[in-house]
Amino acid sequence: MKRVRCPKCDHYIIFDETQYAEGQSLVFQCDACGKQFGIRIGTSKLKATQKEDRPDEQANEGGCGSLVIIENVFHYKQVIPLRMGDNVVGRYQKGNPVNCSFETVDPSVDLNHCTVNVSRNKRGELTYTLRDNNSNTGTFVDNVEISPRERRLITDGTLFTIGATSIILRASGNDNNDR
Repeated sequence: MKRVRCPKCDHYIIFDETQYAEGQSLVFQCDACGKQFGIRIGTSKLKATQKEDRPDEQANEGGCGSLVIIENVFHYKQVIPLRMGDNVVGRYQKGNPVNCSFETVDPSVDLNHCTVNVSRNKRGELTYTLRDNNSNTGTFVDNVEISPRERRLITDGTLFTIGATSIILRASGNDNNDR
């Protein structure tokens, strides 16, 4: 079973892709808003989405590491690649401008919850700094809340929590080769 998202209201429509041939065009009508839209069955020319069946925890797309997001309620895992500079982490919502959004049903995750900054120190090694963006439920590292003005250095394997969602930092394995 596959699901497609309505481009107007973000409602999911589930269908059985095995009933259709590759290259075939399908037209859907959203039950929630009535919008009609079409898709083509087959391989996408776009890069793989973050919702893979088995996301690679060691994904290192830009050489800056990644965040492994585990939604604690449903144990759903997503991997979000990091980039140099500020990576604003928050709940996905259509039109939300954050650059590290993830899909969740956890209402305790803000749209703009926290930021992971990736930079290089004087030796050229990647450093990761976590800060809370004055969220409603806070950001926790080792069960200790980070105050909105605090900056916390985190390393590979650090587990932090936003709302009821756990996030693990997977640092880049080739720090000095990216310069």
